[in-house]
Amino acid sequence: MEVAHCYLEGNADAVEFCPHDSCSHVLAAATYNLEEGDKPIRSGSISLFEVDADEDRFRLFHRVETAGIFDVKWNPVGGDIDKPMLAQADADGFLKIHQFECFSDEEKGGVLKEICGEKISSSMCLCLDWNPSGTSISVGLSDGSVSVVSFSESKLDTIQQWKAHDFELWATSFDMHQPQLVYTGSDDCKFCCWDLRDSPSNRVFLNSKVHTMGVCCIAKNPSNPNILLTGSYDECLRVWDMRSMSKPVNETSVQLGGGVWRIKYHPYVPDLVLAACMHNGFAVVDTKEETSKVVETYDKHGSLAYGADWQKRKLSDKYKMNSTVVATCSFYDRLLRIWVPENNIVT
Repeated sequence: MEVAHCYLEGNADAVEFCPHDSCSHVLAAATYNLEEGDKPIRSGSISLFEVDADEDRFRLFHRVETAGIFDVKWNPVGGDIDKPMLAQADADGFLKIHQFECFSDEEKGGVLKEICGEKISSSMCLCLDWNPSGTSISVGLSDGSVSVVSFSESKLDTIQQWKAHDFELWATSFDMHQPQLVYTGSDDCKFCCWDLRDSPSNRVFLNSKVHTMGVCCIAKNPSNPNILLTGSYDECLRVWDMRSMSKPVNETSVQLGGGVWRIKYHPYVPDLVLAACMHNGFAVVDTKEETSKVVETYDKHGSLAYGADWQKRKLSDKYKMNSTVVATCSFYDRLLRIWVPENNIVT
């Protein structure tokens, strides 16, 4: 069910709804543009939108011009920092933190203010993830390295950095149940786990046999500490059982018909996932063990399906279903869409 759409100022590659209750109406959309030449210029932006499907409200209220952005993520709810913070990983090798400052309740807007930034590497920062407390961030780099950066009192400090993979590192994810662990995935087709209690970090396991192409995304199941998902260019969404620390003990997969670039767990429904499938649009997938299946697809984008997220609040009875708003974006056509799944998937 269509709610709204608009075209961004650049190639759209990431969308993130704010998870904090007071700002759940805020959607961040990021872009990346490449101007080729002797000295390529990579520019981008972060646009903030108000999204309220119940009131038919969708409006742009703030935009920040930046370096080309590969990934953005809001800080987690329940961490040490209760203010909404948006982290960006960009093509200039920087990790930057923006604080969102709300206007009055009547205006429903606000601004992003950069409070700190750290040049992590001469390589590009491709992906990032907050630890559950919001006190550190893992960053994947284009040279195959991963950095772990502490964040406190508006200051960033690189704690560790090591060569984790042979090629671009597109996926990094803290284990929300065991935050001393970080998972990584790369164009080298390897899926790894690292223990941050050692310095340099100790590799807990390496799987190089299952993914037949690069690993694009990793997500831990928030409601089941034993389950983790990976997405790959090989078009498979894989469900892993992590009960063995030496290596995943079981793996099942569902074919999505396009490279699985982004996976997001539903905020309320266990095992339900939204997937951005690059050349095959978007899919809603039920990832229950042994029975993973696609329950809905969305094909209203005409370009690479990159960004996808669920809004962290439910709709009213206006839509005659108890569901959740979705934001998706596609790259070359610069399109951002807001929609509601047709199936009544939320109970």
